[in-house]
Amino acid sequence: MKVLKIYFAIACLFAGHIAKAQQPKKSAYPDYLQPDHAVNAVTMVMVHDVVSPPVAARYYAYAMLGAYNIVAANNSDIPALGSIIKSYTAGPLSPAGKKYDHKIAAYYSILETSKLLLPSGFMLKDDEDAFIQLLQKTGVDQQIITSSVKVAEDASAAVLAFSKTDNYGKLSALKRYTPSKEDGKWYPTPPAYMEAVEPNWKTIRTLVIDSAQQYKPAPLTPFSKDTTSTFYKQVIAVYQASKQLTTEQINQALFWDCNPFAVTTSGHMAIGYKKISPGGHWMHIAGLVAKQANLSFDQSIQLISLEGITLMDAFISCWEEKFASNRIRPETFINRYMDVKWQPVLQTPPFPEYTSGHAVISNASAELLTYFLGDNFAYIDNTEVPFGSSQRDFRSFRQAAAEASMSRFYGGIHYMDSIEKGNKQGKDVANAIIARIKKAGIRPFTK
Repeated sequence: MKVLKIYFAIACLFAGHIAKAQQPKKSAYPDYLQPDHAVNAVTMVMVHDVVSPPVAARYYAYAMLGAYNIVAANNSDIPALGSIIKSYTAGPLSPAGKKYDHKIAAYYSILETSKLLLPSGFMLKDDEDAFIQLLQKTGVDQQIITSSVKVAEDASAAVLAFSKTDNYGKLSALKRYTPSKEDGKWYPTPPAYMEAVEPNWKTIRTLVIDSAQQYKPAPLTPFSKDTTSTFYKQVIAVYQASKQLTTEQINQALFWDCNPFAVTTSGHMAIGYKKISPGGHWMHIAGLVAKQANLSFDQSIQLISLEGITLMDAFISCWEEKFASNRIRPETFINRYMDVKWQPVLQTPPFPEYTSGHAVISNASAELLTYFLGDNFAYIDNTEVPFGSSQRDFRSFRQAAAEASMSRFYGGIHYMDSIEKGNKQGKDVANAIIARIKKAGIRPFTK
């Protein structure tokens, strides 16, 4: 119980940092109904579970679907998810004709769906109970609370049933990945030499885009040890940059690290540090800018839900390419052929190099958020403060995405072509999703 209380306290602190930094106009609904509070609680359980980046994106997407369904059922301006997600049908939500508060139901659904999906989802029971107690203390009628919870549970059950058809449950039965020492191929990296993360993620059903292969990036630069080759020059660029980084470049690399489980060693002892995932970072950006823009509850749910959907499809697209090209990381190449003692600024993630996941999902997220809130939306990003980092100011989402992409080059874990082509891949995925939501009649929040 003590651990649960600690996580709840951290989640509240997380939400508090964002609220204080942005100081939006007074909302038309109570602060305890801010959707990002529920998302923050979910994030802390994912941090506890050390959920990998692609899996985290899947959880975030599904966590929001029930909430979106509830809002859409109560707001004629918000199209049903079936007009956005392929083969999706929401179940009935009416609690036997009883009145309910759709905001309460939507908020509770985020917690309930995550409770059902996450390995340690049971930890969210404390958050649910605390939420109910707060509603009772503020004078909400018990019958409304009971009916709203029932709606949330029904919505979550429908999402859970849908999630079970996306092939996630079949991953453990697929052929295991075996790393190769062949020239140019990915191989586990120090200090933990962890096995590859989700090599079969391409088999997960996409939500909006047609398939994992629909937005494959341009072919990567061919591997070569020839010192005059284009690939070797890319390696040299990473190596030389690491030796002359400015303080600002190092700060950017550390800010966007988002490594769910970094390992450091001391003698024979290994220590793991848990952090938020890359997708989690962008989910919280969506939450904090929804507050700053003073969006309504329904609009906030819509924005954060579509961000989760975008993350899931972007990761599936990116991971398909990673294990198709299976490209060697800079650390492996440099240690084998150039400098055995060289280490990157950031710990190299345990999966192939091309394309950069940060480039793909950051640009996909930036395009989606830009569609809704405009190209000059300045904000303070303090998502990483609870995880030991400082805050950073951005003039736009695209500027943030560009910085997130380049941070991987400064960190020494990606070549430049992986970043540049990853940028385009992310934008392609986002443009497809934006086209779908436009067709569904979803318009920007800005005039």
